Amino acid sequence: MAASSQYIPKFDVQGHRGARGLRPENTIPAFLAALDTGVTTLELDVVITKDKQVVVSHEPWMSAAICLDSTGIAIAEKSEKKYNIYQMTYDEVKLFDCGSKGNEKFPEQQKMRVAKPLLSDVLAAVETQIKNLNSYEVDYNIEIKSSPQDEKKFHPTIEEYSDLVYNLVNEYIPTDRLVIQSFDFRVLQYWHKKYPDIRLAALVENTKSIDANLKDLGFKPSVYSPYFKLINKEKVHYLHQEKIRVIPWTVNEVSDMLSLKGMGVDGIITDYPDRARKYKMTLNIGRK
Repeated sequence: MAASSQYIPKFDVQGHRGARGLRPENTIPAFLAALDTGVTTLELDVVITKDKQVVVSHEPWMSAAICLDSTGIAIAEKSEKKYNIYQMTYDEVKLFDCGSKGNEKFPEQQKMRVAKPLLSDVLAAVETQIKNLNSYEVDYNIEIKSSPQDEKKFHPTIEEYSDLVYNLVNEYIPTDRLVIQSFDFRVLQYWHKKYPDIRLAALVENTKSIDANLKDLGFKPSVYSPYFKLINKEKVHYLHQEKIRVIPWTVNEVSDMLSLKGMGVDGIITDYPDRARKYKMTLNIGRK
């Protein structure tokens, strides 16, 4: 595998949606904050607009929990899916404020007026910051969020979706710094066939056995990425025997971080990379 020849950190701390515990999720301030904590990977989600722009967002709509509409008014939860990003141009998307409201689940998150960014702007901002600080070149773990029922309603076909992401990332960074993750195994199967050099991560939240999930996938991914409560030391050992790295999500409590590290996982995805830093799990770089 091409990925095996590159440097892979012994423990990979991934800033979830940048650093959601500290800054508005999936925004440039969140990614820059994560860099300051010494993460080795930035984890993010992407969606597609009507005009085929790749936007960094967890939902393909404006979430009532975190966004205000273009006039600064709160969005009702029952109508949030009407603000369908796949039916908007990016010029329309960027009018929504997805940072001033904050997120009640993350009381430490700094509130600020900020729009959902283009993936190209995130890559440009992060790469500029890395160069300015003469810092470590992080990887990007990008989730393609798709499902058969949402196809052509909230996102394009997985082929078009995937190609838009690949072509854009390829303009900004070497693709050996890219990981693609998805719960939708159709996405991973497409990338495995079309872009065989790209590392792939299988996201898992079901209670099937590892073997059953790998059989459904049809090949061995670079990373098996389960909900953290679904993993144990025996499963980690088994996956390592299969030459598959284990990076669970989303690990926010220090006790869980330490427990998982003790199980031998290869990294964690966390909203609070600053907490991992206090226990020397991240790189000793950055300004804070």
